[in-house]
Amino acid sequence: MNELVVLLDAKRAGVVRYANDRLSFSYDDAWRADPDAYPLSLSMPLALRDHDDLPIRAFIWNLLPDNDRTLDRWARQFHVSARNPFRLIAAVGEDCAGAVQFVMPERADVLIAEGPDSGDVAWIDEAEVARRLRSVLDDAASGRTAGDNGQFSLAGAQPKTALLFEDGRWGIPSGRIPTTHILKPPARALPGHAENEHFCLNLARRMGLRAARSQVRGFEDQLAIVVTRYDRVRLPGESWVRLHQEDMCQALGVLPQKKYQNEGGPGPEAIVALLREQGSMAVDGGDMADADVDRFVDALMFNWLIAGTDAHAKNYSLLIGGLGTVVLAPLYDIASAFGLADIAPQKMKLAMKINDYPVARVLPHHWQEWSERVGLESWEVLNRLFAMAESLPAAIDRVAAEMRGEGLDHPVIDRLATILTDRAKRIAAMG
Repeated sequence: MNELVVLLDAKRAGVVRYANDRLSFSYDDAWRADPDAYPLSLSMPLALRDHDDLPIRAFIWNLLPDNDRTLDRWARQFHVSARNPFRLIAAVGEDCAGAVQFVMPERADVLIAEGPDSGDVAWIDEAEVARRLRSVLDDAASGRTAGDNGQFSLAGAQPKTALLFEDGRWGIPSGRIPTTHILKPPARALPGHAENEHFCLNLARRMGLRAARSQVRGFEDQLAIVVTRYDRVRLPGESWVRLHQEDMCQALGVLPQKKYQNEGGPGPEAIVALLREQGSMAVDGGDMADADVDRFVDALMFNWLIAGTDAHAKNYSLLIGGLGTVVLAPLYDIASAFGLADIAPQKMKLAMKINDYPVARVLPHHWQEWSERVGLESWEVLNRLFAMAESLPAAIDRVAAEMRGEGLDHPVIDRLATILTDRAKRIAAMG
């Protein structure tokens, strides 16, 4: 088996082939002719039917966990090489980020022929959810068991699992039924991380940024942040729909090993350029590009203010639709380094540099210099930066109060509230 069919929202979009340790991807002519078609990746435009190794290799690797232990476990479980993305995605590619499914040709025929609600759901109780959370803490590869029909792949290094939540029940879906929520227990080395991420996602939304919705809840003795997938939607009375998305590494054809700018990965300048390029090709033209660039810059500023030091290229994504529609996706995987008591502030480094990497060495005038380099109005960027810093303390108070009202009492909440409020006030005073 050296071919996998690529489905996008249950339509045949193309084929991935593996030969002589190289990958290739070809779009189906029918998909390219479909007026509602969109590319698998911006790195593989529809204008070209055939695409060589690097972009499809980067796309697939970026769907897989960034965790060697997980990949080794999967390799043993599925009897494949942990260094072969084609074999790995063949085993776990039925539920991925975005609208894509990688399946064998005979499986593709079944999924295409069946209706949107086709597939099985193995409903599980909260005790089983708790068991799975314990399991992924011990072994990040164990989010699915050998008996599960639906195999999924989640990128990233943190332990996590993905499930369907419907009508108050948790389930393991397969076929055309997608997972809808990502559950992440805090790693034992990162106590309070679930509350930290929930705090920062809520704070981002409170500040007017688009961010994934989350809650922190318990399953027996296990705590997890439960994140609602923004790439899954269900309209009233209708079936679940997968929305297509890709992260910035995928869009730029960069392997996940280079997700950090200081390791040769994309910096903010490359992402601004990509947003402008895609916006200029859309129906709304430059207006859409300007709006997305502004949203991205706001996200960069927010991550600097809260010391969101893991905001690398894989933690920014694009939603991709028909008619050339490409928009910046909601933020996700945001957490503050100030929530980690053992990291000294002077050692905190940004994943993308604004003149420099250390958080403490980036000052407002560096934002001015950076904005001029990427062709933005520096006075406007500075005004937004100071306005964000000025309004942050009130938003922090609201978020901390809401989390206490949810019954959350981990010390990281007060720690973040105190430190981030003080930092925001100091930066606002520089204006």
